[in-house]
Amino acid sequence: MAWTKYQLFLAGLMLVTGSINTLSAKWADNFKAEGCGGSEEHSFQHPFLQAVGMFLGEFSCLAAFYLLQCRATGHSDSGVDPQQPFHPLLFLPPALCDMTGTSIMYVALNMTSASSFQMLRGSVIIFTGLLSVAFLGRRLAISQWLGILATIVGLVVVGLADLLSKPDSEHKLSEVITGDLLIIMAQIIVAIQMVLEEKFIYKHNVHPLRAVGTEGLFGFVILSLLLVPMYYIPAGSFSGNPRGTLEDALDAFCQLGRQPLIALALLGNISSIAFFNFAGVSVTKELSATTRMVLDSLRTVVIWAVSLAVGWEHFHALQILGFLILLLGTALYNGLHHPLLACLSRGWHPARESERERLLGGSRTPINEAS
Repeated sequence: MAWTKYQLFLAGLMLVTGSINTLSAKWADNFKAEGCGGSEEHSFQHPFLQAVGMFLGEFSCLAAFYLLQCRATGHSDSGVDPQQPFHPLLFLPPALCDMTGTSIMYVALNMTSASSFQMLRGSVIIFTGLLSVAFLGRRLAISQWLGILATIVGLVVVGLADLLSKPDSEHKLSEVITGDLLIIMAQIIVAIQMVLEEKFIYKHNVHPLRAVGTEGLFGFVILSLLLVPMYYIPAGSFSGNPRGTLEDALDAFCQLGRQPLIALALLGNISSIAFFNFAGVSVTKELSATTRMVLDSLRTVVIWAVSLAVGWEHFHALQILGFLILLLGTALYNGLHHPLLACLSRGWHPARESERERLLGGSRTPINEAS
């Protein structure tokens, strides 16, 4: 079945904005500018401030939700289903997980390459699967366990590629390894967030844009307030600002004033996360969750290709192998092999397949659709 122009637009919007989200954050990290008080030129390493910007982008999803809700008053098919009453504080625990995981990932992005960052985020499958078994009572299919196993192998290959790659002038090998480990640690927190959302929020039939926007509101307010104590907490060599503190927002704004392109990169990061979430929700509604997963995997290729083209990283063949194994793991875990096997089966036994579809009413439920 051919896609409409609108569906092609949504797919392209998700792919482009998802890629811009990671690339713009890495672009900001690569800039150098003077800070406050005439300090020497130094890299823009302000992960917690960048996380605040990302939550601002998520917060803007609330505006998209309310626009859809206004449209729903005059249209029956608007994509906004009736909402069950819920307490907004239900979003606080997953928002805290989102805030912690995102902050750790922005710290890690300062230490490793954009492509490894994107690939290693695929490890969330491992922890989501294990936590869903432990806390949601879910039973995983054999294909999902194979997907988790393939993801572990893919992570080892990607990590090995980083170990064997030549360290650049900006990042030592120890920093790259630390960054990779931080990304994987952050995925544990992201998996906890997903389990909390499924256990406490999804049963209220909350629209995804409303959920993302509300969590963004909590994350933006809380992390903005935390920037004040972070200004005084010493972080030693772990810090990326001249004062050696956990975060120096004033230094970040001084660098923004001296290098306007940093502001452009941050603006790209904030706006892209908003459009990416909107496009992702729309792709799931207009096409399928499987299509969304495939597009999310494709943006890893885009990020890797752009990073190589602009000279942010060096080519390593092991990364291709690692990405393919991770892609296989994601496909197995999300049930992408089922429509493929169905097509093959339909090709060999068309009459039998059509009869089976009539008996079953033609309905298929995607594996693990909620997660």
